[in-house]
Amino acid sequence: MMLLVAACTTTRNGTATPSPTESPASTEGSSRLPGDGVPGVAAPLDTGQFQREPCTTLTDSQVTQLLGPDTTPKTEDIGEVGVGCSWHPTSVTQATVAVIYATKNRRGLTAIYEQKGTTFPLFIPMEAIEGYPTVAYGQADLRTSSGKCAIAMGTSNQDIVDVSIALSEGNIGKKDPCAAAHEVAATVLNNLRAR
Repeated sequence: MMLLVAACTTTRNGTATPSPTESPASTEGSSRLPGDGVPGVAAPLDTGQFQREPCTTLTDSQVTQLLGPDTTPKTEDIGEVGVGCSWHPTSVTQATVAVIYATKNRRGLTAIYEQKGTTFPLFIPMEAIEGYPTVAYGQADLRTSSGKCAIAMGTSNQDIVDVSIALSEGNIGKKDPCAAAHEVAATVLNNLRAR
């Protein structure tokens, strides 16, 4: 399944970089998690190993299946958000995959739900993946114009893994980037549970 699908990103010097403004911001208030209306996580996952080595989140063969051969991983330190890895194929314009562990804001999906309709006008709850809730979100809806989508998957009530993709130019308008990101999140979940 070649998705040729990264973060709702910005580009600096030709390199796609996850945008910190796309990630959940810290919010003051109740520390009760999950917040009202936010789906809870019944079986929390330990993501510590992948936080230390985020570019091991996806195997080489999985990256090749998603983006093709000759894909370069890049570890990302995303300041106030956390750590992650992005994969960029050398032969395809725009297509990327990024996985970010939100380690700084320990409010899980609650931080995203609290910004529904304000910071995140794009807000689409998606089907849970084997009990782990997911939501597509963004500061803008870039699905049809740029082929980009970010999915947050709750791995505990305090933690999320953000899976973001950008489709290759040839797939924009032909594939749903949120559905593609959801499929990648399922792969990430399987890898997390295998450790």
